[in-house]
Amino acid sequence: MASGVKDKVAILGMGCSRFGERWDASPEDLMLEAYNEAMQDAGITPDQLDAAWFSTHMDDVGTGRGGTPMSIALRLPNIGVTRVENFCAGGSEAIRAAVYAVAAGACDIAIALGVEKLKDTGYGGLPVATVGTYIPQWHPNAVAPANFAQVAAAYRYKHGLDAQTLKRALAHVSVKSHANGAKNPKAHLRKAITEAQCLSAPTIAAPLGLFDCCGVSDGAAAVIVTTPEIARGLGKRDPVTFKALQVACSNGWEMQGNGWDGSYFHTTRIAAKRAYAEAGVARPRDEISLTEVHDCFSITELVTMEDLFLSDEGGAVGDVLDGAFDAEGRLPCQIDGGLKCFGHPIGASGIRMLYEIYLQLNGRAGARQLGDPRLGLVHNLGGQPSQNVCAISIVGREGV
Repeated sequence: MASGVKDKVAILGMGCSRFGERWDASPEDLMLEAYNEAMQDAGITPDQLDAAWFSTHMDDVGTGRGGTPMSIALRLPNIGVTRVENFCAGGSEAIRAAVYAVAAGACDIAIALGVEKLKDTGYGGLPVATVGTYIPQWHPNAVAPANFAQVAAAYRYKHGLDAQTLKRALAHVSVKSHANGAKNPKAHLRKAITEAQCLSAPTIAAPLGLFDCCGVSDGAAAVIVTTPEIARGLGKRDPVTFKALQVACSNGWEMQGNGWDGSYFHTTRIAAKRAYAEAGVARPRDEISLTEVHDCFSITELVTMEDLFLSDEGGAVGDVLDGAFDAEGRLPCQIDGGLKCFGHPIGASGIRMLYEIYLQLNGRAGARQLGDPRLGLVHNLGGQPSQNVCAISIVGREGV
């Protein structure tokens, strides 16, 4: 019977490029930034790598369709490199493959790396996967702000909220993340903002304004994984290990029946329950120390707090306004600035989120370091509210 990955796989090293408008750097340059940091952190040489997984979403921005672009850019020692993609959760999918390979005993040391050069596409948002951009707003492939704005409308209706209260909560989500991102030298956007700025910003798709939407960015991130025994043998005392790694994909239920009201993310609730069970987490509000969630829009982060059972149903607005998820709150969220401040290079985001948790658990987060975090949760969402994939990882010190 399956027993999960709890404490079977350790993080040996991680790296992350600076995210932003990286006109100066090719995808290969960004990969190298993340890879060099990860290898130095791991304290290994390329010949010790057994396998690699490569996450990228766009085919036509210099990275190609297979695993060879990563292998060539990094001059990997002719190991297997597999390209993976799962909407915006591709980075987490690469992590899952590497973790499972180590847990299965198929290799001793594996690397997962994600990269994207979205600025080079010239598209102001995630590129659409259709011919042309003339798409009816009701269509499931409509532009992302329109789809996620519908989540906000459904959530407001379901819980009887007045428009101003919801807008203030959404503004607080963004203000909090920008305050955190201002302390992060690798973030794309590093300026603090005010609630007044959020509330008076241009509307993108009501009720979402300019500061409710994450930006377009370039970036790369990498993680090297191995067994705890090998990690300790390489000098890593008390290594950070995976406690759970779960993925849930929509099966059409949301769009093909009337059971879903559009106010939450069904896959997140399923993946969260599975992840907590795998990790042995019975009281997530008490046991999880910090979270990195997929805040492509401020409403996504707010709703995700309920989907992760970190807020009561309908209670996230109150928790957000009370500062529960601020840096000084009971459960800090997006302590690095999140997608809101890093932007969303699709293939890299899932690994970038894990990078922050890893730094925090090792006490290496600098000005944004939290006191003594024990367990961190990464939530990576891909696709649209009505048809998506959700990946959740829980990591912490071995034995915690």
